[in-house]
Amino acid sequence: MNFQRRQNQEEPEINLIPMIDVLLVVLIFLMVTTTYAKFSELQINLPQANGETSKEKPAQITVSVDAVGNYQVNANTINFTNVTNLAQILKQEAKGSADTVIIINADAKATHQSVVNVMEAGREAGLTRITFATQKSN
Repeated sequence: MNFQRRQNQEEPEINLIPMIDVLLVVLIFLMVTTTYAKFSELQINLPQANGETSKEKPAQITVSVDAVGNYQVNANTINFTNVTNLAQILKQEAKGSADTVIIINADAKATHQSVVNVMEAGREAGLTRITFATQKSN
């Protein structure tokens, strides 16, 4: 039997600094990778109205843009070179009427720039009434 007294051993010490460093890294990782959901959407029920349709239809110019970027104005294919050229064609089709409505028939795969070109040409031609033609989805 060994009755010798043990020498006074030091108590094990837990170093907290590395654990804090690891926790801060995990916290930063979570903050960077977390996506925050936005719950600011409005639930709106639109009112219903039974209005009469206008007997007079304003003059209309139909501008069609296909997926490749070809333009047609009132079913006449045009060679698009720039917005100013398209604006002159729209002025000719409007025949001086500022109330003329431009109807844009753009293919679903048409570039955004081609639609913006038509809108910009309408603005340059002084035609501010623009609408988009769509179709009902099944």
